[in-house]
This record gives sequence, C-alpha cells and structure tokens, in this order.
Amino acid sequence: MVKMTYLRPGGEEVIVEVAEGTSVMQAALANDISEIVAECGGTLACATCHVYIDEDDVGRLDAPSPDEEEMLDYTASPRQPNSRLSCQITAGPEVDGLVVRVPPTQY
Repeated sequence: MVKMTYLRPGGEEVIVEVAEGTSVMQAALANDISEIVAECGGTLACATCHVYIDEDDVGRLDAPSPDEEEMLDYTASPRQPNSRLSCQITAGPEVDGLVVRVPPTQY
C-alpha cells in the first residue's frame, strides 16, 4: 500500500492508503476528494484532475509527457511549476508519502 496526502483548499488534510498502480486521481475519487472532478475519467482529455505537487515531492516524479504538458495549459486554477494532472501519476514505492495540494477550482 502507498500513502498519499491530499491538502484541500480549505486546509483539510486527507491521508489515504491505496494499492500500487492506482493513479492519484483514482485514489482521490475513491476517497471522496470532491475537488478532483476527473471529467474525462483519466484519459488525458481534460484538466479537471489538476493538482499541485508538494515542492519536496516534485523530484520524485517522472517529468510530465508532452501531452500532459499541453493539457496543463487548460487548467482552471493557475498553472504553477509544480502543476500536474493527477491521472498521470501512479502510486508506487517511489511516491509513497506523496503530498498533493488540490486547487480551489477545476472548471
């Protein structure tokens, strides 16, 4: 199991444990993180699963693909250097303890 922490816009911290191979987006949906909309279901066709990766964790992730980079241009909340689409991050030992900040809006 992999532990992840979601920081909601209001300051609430939600810690979840998920099976390896689960995307950060899927984990959010399964744990009622309603700020992650995931309109396209994780097919990299929208930006409604946008999150901000904690600065200390950015280096543990693979770089975004060119398609993810392009889709990040369409986020509702401002894109930042640590912006990612949560559907593109998969839980595994290398991201155990990952902290993601959920933006205030996805639309």
